[in-house]
Amino acid sequence: MLSKLKFLTAGESHGKGLSGILEGFPAGVSLSEAMIATDLARRQLGHGRGGRMTIETDHAEILSGLRHGKTLGSPIALWIQNKDWENWKEDRMSHEQPKTAVDPVTLPRPGHADLAGVQKFGFSDIRNVLERSSARETAMRVGLGAICRVLLRELGIEIASHVKQIGPELSTATPASDLRSINRAADESPVRCLDKQAEAKMVEHINALRKAGDSIGGVFEVVASGVPAGLGSYTHWDRKLSTRISAAMMSINAMKSVSIGDGLDMADTPGSKVHDEIIKEHGKVRRATNHAGGVEGGMSNGELIQVQVGMKPIPTLAKPLRSVDIASGEAGSAHKERTDACAVPAAAVIGEAMLALVLADAVLEKFGGDSLEQVKAHIKATGA
Repeated sequence: MLSKLKFLTAGESHGKGLSGILEGFPAGVSLSEAMIATDLARRQLGHGRGGRMTIETDHAEILSGLRHGKTLGSPIALWIQNKDWENWKEDRMSHEQPKTAVDPVTLPRPGHADLAGVQKFGFSDIRNVLERSSARETAMRVGLGAICRVLLRELGIEIASHVKQIGPELSTATPASDLRSINRAADESPVRCLDKQAEAKMVEHINALRKAGDSIGGVFEVVASGVPAGLGSYTHWDRKLSTRISAAMMSINAMKSVSIGDGLDMADTPGSKVHDEIIKEHGKVRRATNHAGGVEGGMSNGELIQVQVGMKPIPTLAKPLRSVDIASGEAGSAHKERTDACAVPAAAVIGEAMLALVLADAVLEKFGGDSLEQVKAHIKATGA
């Protein structure tokens, strides 16, 4: 796939900070650090988060690609400082050989990248793996996704998310058609749930598991409105919009499943009940329903894009599971690191960022343009 928009992140969980580069972003888009700060703050919220959120107050500094409040069309570079670096820089995360010996981490956590990572790279210290495999990296993705959200809003595309399930507790709420109102309501909830009764049960469930030294996962939904038809392509597997969305969501730490529209519910439902009939409404051809979740044949069809993502429980547990020491070969309890009892609400915000990155890329791929005005002109010319 030849992406128009490319991004790269770097940094470790307890290193100096996180850096990111967004390349291919058009010129002439109004941008400020305050616009990015909103989404970074949203990522840090949610009942069940751990002690790290009391240390960090994430702020993305724009290092390049901006002049006088407008993007330049050149690569945009961001920097997020890790405040906790001050507590780690002398020994555990020192760039130089530490003055005193640092005990290696040798008891891998079940469900984490620990064991497979040391096997892949031949490390004897699991910290070499866990620092980069940590979900701390997603703070930068949210920063880069926030920039793409600004562009998409200029083009009439909105993105929102809400939590549908935490553990066994399910939300029965039907999201509003106004996506900004969805995010406002979700952000006011401690678990980003639109169903107040389910919200209370979710909080109670998280509290019980946290007290027991355990963790819990769940399901969130990300939606996008105003998406023009024809993003993506049916012509190659890697150009399908569904492929790109699924890959983006599965790239988020701890995600284990992705479905678009009715997803797995379609497997046991007759075709007559699944496929969205085509109608003409107010002089415009559209779908009567949206079981497909806005994507057909690997392309957007002009309807609301709906993506549900399943997250497993966080692997680091206050009461660790069994493990085997990679140094001694002896049985033991898995390594303990600061952790969250539940991070599904934060993951939903990360999901928004990933969908923004995918949609911004697909829009620029289809319509082209080196500046915002050119992109708008090209969209207008196609009647999208």
